[in-house]
Amino acid sequence: MSTFPSSPPPDDATLVERARSDPEAFGLLYERYVDRIYNYIFYRVGDHDDAEDLTARTFFQALDNLSRYEDRGLPFSAWLYRIAHNLVANWHRQRSRHKVIPLEDPTLTTVRRPGPSVIVEHKETREALLEAIRRLPPDRQQLLILKFVEHLPNAEIGQVMGRTESSIKSLYHRTLLALRNDLQKRGLL
Repeated sequence: MSTFPSSPPPDDATLVERARSDPEAFGLLYERYVDRIYNYIFYRVGDHDDAEDLTARTFFQALDNLSRYEDRGLPFSAWLYRIAHNLVANWHRQRSRHKVIPLEDPTLTTVRRPGPSVIVEHKETREALLEAIRRLPPDRQQLLILKFVEHLPNAEIGQVMGRTESSIKSLYHRTLLALRNDLQKRGLL
């Protein structure tokens, strides 16, 4: 029995070109990025239903505007994140609020359970950090989500946010200092 090596999946540029003449090819791009875009949106809006709706709208807009997409050396995902960012910004404007969901730590569910005092301390620390994050301007919240939830490199974060990589590094540094100062003022560090 002979096996043939499978060909590598097509890159984004190839899929975009195919999707321009065959919208069904867009499904592969959708499958590749839907979870990442959904997670990004969910952490910005804090509601599953709204996140699902905004994710669907992101991909609908991407498909609808695919003919205008130009590959300028940026990853296709940066274009999707930009669409998602704009939809989230409009969502917040329409609701006149800046709610961000708690960045829950799924690692708290371990086989050996910590004592109640440790659980309370972890919860209080996490809540204090999340409150400090919520006090940050929206662009700094976005930076932290892209960095720590999506695990994007600084260069891609810069592309998503429309900034240079060096300005992202600087913003990241200032954001961490602001968080530390906020937590110190509140006696939590």
